[in-house]
Amino acid sequence: MTDYAADVKTYDADASDETIMKIVKHLGIALRSRDASLVSCSDPAELNRVKEKWCGKKLGVTGDAADAAVMAVCAAMKADRTKARVTFYYLVAKELGKLDAL
Repeated sequence: MTDYAADVKTYDADASDETIMKIVKHLGIALRSRDASLVSCSDPAELNRVKEKWCGKKLGVTGDAADAAVMAVCAAMKADRTKARVTFYYLVAKELGKLDAL
């Protein structure tokens, strides 16, 4: 958990450990696989999954708003070659103003 929190806090120093833990619980077993624990901004299928499953199903946001949030996070994390899924999801939720909904 501390690794996830440390990574998220490199992008948002005020990130809540409780909110980060909710994302970790949501992702569950997927975090055990290195490949599944990362997000690839260069893979359109991956980004569509994030938009559909995270933005749409979990956060209730679809369409242009979801697209814009995912692209904004890709831009923010551009320098990070290994984009941790927990951090990516946290930043998407923050971008959409949905951290309180977690």
